[in-house]
Amino acid sequence: MATTKGFDCNKESKIKRIALSIQYQGSNFSGWQRQKVGHTIQAILEDAIFSLDSSKPAKVVAAGRTDAGVHAAGQVVHFDSFGPIPVHRWPSALNGRLPEAIRVRDSVEQSLDWHACHSAVYRRYRYIIYNGCTPNLFLNPWTWHKYQYQLDEELMEEAAKGLIGMHDFSAFQRSGSNRTHAFTTIQEVKLVRHGDLLVFDIQASGFLYGMVRLLVGQLVSIGEHRLSINDFETRWKLKLRSEVKEAAPARGLCFIRAGYKESIFRENIVFDSFPGFLLLTNDPPERII
Repeated sequence: MATTKGFDCNKESKIKRIALSIQYQGSNFSGWQRQKVGHTIQAILEDAIFSLDSSKPAKVVAAGRTDAGVHAAGQVVHFDSFGPIPVHRWPSALNGRLPEAIRVRDSVEQSLDWHACHSAVYRRYRYIIYNGCTPNLFLNPWTWHKYQYQLDEELMEEAAKGLIGMHDFSAFQRSGSNRTHAFTTIQEVKLVRHGDLLVFDIQASGFLYGMVRLLVGQLVSIGEHRLSINDFETRWKLKLRSEVKEAAPARGLCFIRAGYKESIFRENIVFDSFPGFLLLTNDPPERII
């Protein structure tokens, strides 16, 4: 009989659905979803869970499937536990088996009909652009350095505000998606400048494959005065995918959180933090750096 250090695996236990709040620095991973080749967050997490609870292979479901190189500050996942490990012990048990670039922040038990993806009412992403003239070694892993122009954030935000509502966003969907339609509802967009940093937040019921990075690429073209708001609106309203070419780099994008009808995790978890030291407080980043 397999045993897990610190737990009696012979003890009878019920099936428990465990929700985890996790963070990861996505630079060296091939995205969330398990693949035949490449290191993925899902595969590493499932292997770590199986090493602790080997009664059945783990299947971990995420609120949002991030692409290669994308980070997460408040990703929500669930899996079913068949062993005796107490719910509150999962973070420490997993963190001892995971690479330092993946951290489990909290764990709670949910009903078996609760689903990290299907039960979510929104997902929120943040994209950070470093608009300074000179490179910054410590910002590079978390931001897109755009230094050729002083970006016009007012024009960028005006264009982004026009996206709010339920629309067909085919223009911002990369090839390879298995979705049957491209409709989604954007609930909120916000773009704020803090010194040389432009922070773009977007919240929606769901996101298409590659949507945020393609959208940010278009907004940056607007901020550089290379693309007008009218042309931008024509592209997405007429679903002119071939006209939407440049995607923003993955490193500037972070999955901030998923929202549910009821709060899940303890209130003092800072979901709005960005990995590393960026935006961990309410102080403008120029005071932190």
